[in-house]
Amino acid sequence: MSEPVSPTPPADRYGTHQGRRGLGTGAKVAIGAVLAAAVAVAAWFSVEQNRRDPVTVDVVGFDVRDAEQVDVTFQVHMPPGTTAVCEVEALAQSYAQVGTLEVPVGPSDKQTSTYTVTLRTSEEATTAVVESCDVPDPS
Repeated sequence: MSEPVSPTPPADRYGTHQGRRGLGTGAKVAIGAVLAAAVAVAAWFSVEQNRRDPVTVDVVGFDVRDAEQVDVTFQVHMPPGTTAVCEVEALAQSYAQVGTLEVPVGPSDKQTSTYTVTLRTSEEATTAVVESCDVPDPS
């Protein structure tokens, strides 16, 4: 009869296995401090970006009424009480600009406001975009 095979390897071949030790208090504090700093930096970047560019815009849709007009509906997201000027453009199939309009928006008591404008075009438009929305320089 042969002896049963032992499921544990010889200690001198692989060393002895000690249980895994947890992180020490100092390591836990350091990890917590690094995570807190990362969150603070991310929040600061978000606030700085919003301060520099507080206005964002989304085109909701457009309707080509005829060869000389297009209606554009867009939403402007900006802090309540803010005013901005948006440049709306109509483009032909070749992407040539066939109409443009500067639209003053705001102030509003809401974060998001919806606007619809009609642009006159020099030829039939196939699309419309809001090229930019900027807060006027106070000076």
